[in-house]
Amino acid sequence: IMAEGHSRDHSYHLVDPSPWPIVGAFAAFILTLGMVLWFHDVTIWVFIIGAVITAYVFLVWFRDIIKEGEHQGFHTPVVQLGLRYGMVLFIASEVMFFAAWFWAYYNAALFPTETMGGTWPPEGVLTFNPWDLPLLNTLILLLSSTTVTIAHHALRNGNYAGLKIWLWVTVLLGISFTGCQILEYVEAPFPFGQGAYGSTFFMATGFHGAHVIIGTICLLVCLIRAYAGHFKPDHHFGLEAAAWYWHFVDVVWIFLFCSIYWYGVGPIAHH
Repeated sequence: IMAEGHSRDHSYHLVDPSPWPIVGAFAAFILTLGMVLWFHDVTIWVFIIGAVITAYVFLVWFRDIIKEGEHQGFHTPVVQLGLRYGMVLFIASEVMFFAAWFWAYYNAALFPTETMGGTWPPEGVLTFNPWDLPLLNTLILLLSSTTVTIAHHALRNGNYAGLKIWLWVTVLLGISFTGCQILEYVEAPFPFGQGAYGSTFFMATGFHGAHVIIGTICLLVCLIRAYAGHFKPDHHFGLEAAAWYWHFVDVVWIFLFCSIYWYGVGPIAHH
């Protein structure tokens, strides 16, 4: 009742009390604790429980937001502007997140210690050929950035069939990238978490891979919502946010490719 009343008085949306922020914080704690226990070979079940709770919180929280914007009409132009500012700040925080991994990598690469043999990559480390699978993954992501832009423009022009087609293409490209990265990890000539090169490589590319998976899921949700008829040419912030996030993931990969695969190349492993 409060929500309906204030929506008629002004353009802002005063959200009703929600349990999902505190439940989400609890789920994130369980997820993090479970990851630590898993990495230390204690148990994987705490991580699985945390992942399930986290996924459920995302599902019901986003459900409530979609209901507020799509069915209750609370996402007025003023509210959408605030959501855009929020998404920009979120992406800025992600930039800082990845800056830490780049800092760690370049600190080791530019100032190799004696334990590394004074060189980078460290002695005995075979690296990937940047013009092989890494280049293919780069082309896949750049192409996916193009297709999601085409999907967005199709929606703005009222072309719903084009929106669905190009979202399908983008999702499939995202899945292809993840598959190629899994193959790359399987064939990695250096072990995970052993030595400075392996640690910085897998932390930077692994967290980027996690962001690709998250972005692919977001785009898949947008595809489902497109079939449900949620998006309008002048009201589709959910798709815009997912597209912004996907472009961010693509740009980060370009920096990763130039820094880790190209700049950090040493003796190349042959498969």
